[in-house]
Amino acid sequence: MREAASALPRKRAIFAGLLVAGLHAGALAAEPDMEAGRALFVGATPACALCHTLNDAQSSGAIGPKLDEIKPDAARVETAIRNGIGQMPAYTTLSDKEIETLAAYVAKATGAQP
Repeated sequence: MREAASALPRKRAIFAGLLVAGLHAGALAAEPDMEAGRALFVGATPACALCHTLNDAQSSGAIGPKLDEIKPDAARVETAIRNGIGQMPAYTTLSDKEIETLAAYVAKATGAQP
């Protein structure tokens, strides 16, 4: 009985370590691919950089809002990309993954709150 009782704290410590490692790995997976997002921002057709100012992409568009000022979250950016808004067209040629990557990039690059 003493062995079982003394093994319990060790088992708890191992479990806690695995839990923390799993949470850390999940957090890493959630980080946007900034290079891929930046490439989409400047290379999509039409390029987001033509209309939008975004410091991280070194763009200074004059038609759309300055993204560094409005700091849109990823959901807002994704909705705009999928549906268009104002003069901005819907990006129907981008895949779901590309849209998610681009939206996450803009949100992260502007410092938007999650």
